[in-house]
Amino acid sequence: MHHIFESINSVFSFIGPLSDFFWDFPTNFEWYASIPVLGNFSLAIIVLLGSGIFFTLRLGFMQFTHFKHGLEVMFEKHAASTGISPLAAFLLSSAMRVGPGNILGVTGAISVGGPGALFWMWISAFFGMAVAYMEGVLAQIFKEQKDDEFVGGLPFYGRKLLGNKVWIGVALSLLYILYALCCLPAQGFNVVSSVGRMAEIITGSTIASDSAFFYAVGALTIALTAVITFGGIRKVTKWTDKLVPIMAVLYVVTVLVLIVLNLNTIPFFFKAVFTGAFTPDAFFGGVFGTVLAQGVKRGLMSNEAGQGTITMSAAASDAKHPCDQGVLASIGVFLDTIVICTLSGFVVVMAHCWTGPNAKAWAAMDKLPKFTESIAVLTPGSSINAIVAFLVTLCFGLFAYTCLLGMISFSEIAANRISKSKGFIDCVRIISLLVATFGILCNIVGLELGNLWAFSDLGNILIVYFNVPIVYVGAKYVFLATKHYKKNDGTPFTSAVIGRTDCTFWDERAKKLQ
Repeated sequence: MHHIFESINSVFSFIGPLSDFFWDFPTNFEWYASIPVLGNFSLAIIVLLGSGIFFTLRLGFMQFTHFKHGLEVMFEKHAASTGISPLAAFLLSSAMRVGPGNILGVTGAISVGGPGALFWMWISAFFGMAVAYMEGVLAQIFKEQKDDEFVGGLPFYGRKLLGNKVWIGVALSLLYILYALCCLPAQGFNVVSSVGRMAEIITGSTIASDSAFFYAVGALTIALTAVITFGGIRKVTKWTDKLVPIMAVLYVVTVLVLIVLNLNTIPFFFKAVFTGAFTPDAFFGGVFGTVLAQGVKRGLMSNEAGQGTITMSAAASDAKHPCDQGVLASIGVFLDTIVICTLSGFVVVMAHCWTGPNAKAWAAMDKLPKFTESIAVLTPGSSINAIVAFLVTLCFGLFAYTCLLGMISFSEIAANRISKSKGFIDCVRIISLLVATFGILCNIVGLELGNLWAFSDLGNILIVYFNVPIVYVGAKYVFLATKHYKKNDGTPFTSAVIGRTDCTFWDERAKKLQ
């Protein structure tokens, strides 16, 4: 089995360089990189950050002016007979956004670009909130009702906005499903490895990856995932409603404890972040373009603003107005990057392992060991070290598991754009579970298939290049819906508000309210 997996890994050796090419293009050409200022910005950064700035200005800073209202919508009592509540949809989206990348992505960005990368993560997140708002509103406007659920998102609004052609909806659905299948092995791998690491912390001994323990954990993970995902979106949200608050609060409290134990290093944190944003540390290469690219790339890959990969959850909500869920989508970006990623950044920057005698050894570590080593530095010689390491590993495992649930559920929603037959949907679920099992088996045989994991990076940027242009096509409808939302005159949202005739659900809802 080991040789088979290694062969699979080698087949995909071209994926990593291909992904880097698309993310870095055209900065990987000397003629472009030599252009002052502009040469630091890749096309991906221009598309994502530029779109965020444009939509922020065009929407009148909705992510700021309606933040409080979004919180009110989130916690408003809501009984949904069809679909799920706005809060449940928010938590389902957070299950995807708040993933292992909140630890690995931040650690990777800082270890390559230095502490200043965190500053550019904040900038990209603020403007990314506007892009997430646009996606969330489009998902709501063009959602469709299926029995007692709502389905929608990128494949649905993409089809409607591009001439309502069947093949466009199918192509976008397949693109998302392929993206999810590329990401699922890593999530399965991370769940099982996290449980194994927690067991090692408790027992104080090393557990072989090919032991009966790991086989049992893997089997239990797949069995539980199958029971949940085959129950449909409503059952998945019952779990994410519970897991997301637990993992978020647990992670926040754990890191806050570390911060309290190291209050004297807080001034260093802010100095390192703000100084490093414009004058990067030589240890990390000292290149402004690198720190900028790492911050924006890892920030947007963590919160997924602009990818359209979170839009399925926005569409599933029984919102009173499309813009309600758009505001919640922007708050989701805030929670993911401004809160969770910042806390991860606190741990890595406050420990500043790159300044000590073991700097080279730390730089050579993988991302997760870098993070756990930072924890050890912040809790030297104290009994709390094992407790903190256990809690962070638990959070990491929960991050991965909720991503696993989210990706399978969103694949199911996307599959509805191809066919709503139960047999087809079950087939997508089964394939997703098998792919996740592959990731678990990789852990058991002791392989981290880096080339295969690079698929997720490639999938991220390819979806961005498909989704963002579609968002621009639908932007005029979002602007009209936002104008109606801000007016707040009590009139229901209908197709007529945005000058269309095909927002069937909203038109039928308005008739029922009359």
